[in-house]
Amino acid sequence: MYIFTYLKLPTTTCAAVNELRMNEVEVCYHIPVLFGESMDGLNIRPSGVYVDLTFGGGGHARGILERLGREGRLYGFDQDADAEANIPADDRFVFVRGNFRYLSNFMRYHGVAQVDGILADLGVSSHHFDDEARGFSFRFDGDLDMRMNNRAGKTAADILNACSEETLASAFHCFGEVKSARKLAAGIVASRTAAPIRTTGDLLQIVKPFAGWDNDRKFLARVFQALRIQVNDEMQALREMLTQALHLLKPGGRLAVITYHSLEDRLVKNFLRTGNVDGQNPSDVFGNRSTPFRLIHGRSITPSAEEIDHNPRARSARLRIAEKITIR
Repeated sequence: MYIFTYLKLPTTTCAAVNELRMNEVEVCYHIPVLFGESMDGLNIRPSGVYVDLTFGGGGHARGILERLGREGRLYGFDQDADAEANIPADDRFVFVRGNFRYLSNFMRYHGVAQVDGILADLGVSSHHFDDEARGFSFRFDGDLDMRMNNRAGKTAADILNACSEETLASAFHCFGEVKSARKLAAGIVASRTAAPIRTTGDLLQIVKPFAGWDNDRKFLARVFQALRIQVNDEMQALREMLTQALHLLKPGGRLAVITYHSLEDRLVKNFLRTGNVDGQNPSDVFGNRSTPFRLIHGRSITPSAEEIDHNPRARSARLRIAEKITIR
């Protein structure tokens, strides 16, 4: 969920949304990525029940609320305390303070058995990237935190100073696709024996010698991405959420997911095509294959050139939408 500044959006078509200019923006928290496309993709029913699993600045949530009638309901999930400042004063909205991996538990707590649509805008917000105290960006020399929920769990510094060389190498290779993952992990372990790694500056001193001269920023971005995913257990949380979302959706209900890197996009793509996180679609004894979803678009939806021009942090976004069907 790339967060930059809150855009007060009317109920419009995708084309109209993409014509908005920055001088029309009410500066507050963020520009919701692929706003019109995701609203259209959810096919919102005025009396329906919906879930925004990544509330953040509330841009997508406000778009859903604008399309709901008085009987409609929206549940917004976020584990970050900062997001609570953006809760709308709307009695149709319920804020859920928690990780979306506990989707089923929280919805059961609220007495909701099935919903009409679920939206998840994955990733890290610009609000987080631009806060040097959170440690998500290598642009600042701040504490290495990187927790989405900074009220619980291990920080990035804890991971770097305590995890084995094998665990670190695996994280850099699997979550960042870092080619020199083993050498980098060995360098981190060797450095921490001399002094603990506490800040982004400490980490950069260790990491930079392993970066090629021509792709320094890309290399650093991969390293920080891998560490952030490890800290927040993002891939496992995504797997758990997708499985629960399938069971929570009504037949005809839609799941819309916006991803920002190949690892999560591949997982979402395979899940929507097969209905399971392993991407397996076994056939029955007659060779027939079944899936619980109907893809709304054969391919992912990407931001227009205009949207990227207005919000460059949207450039890697991909939206995938599927509708739950009844398998006979």
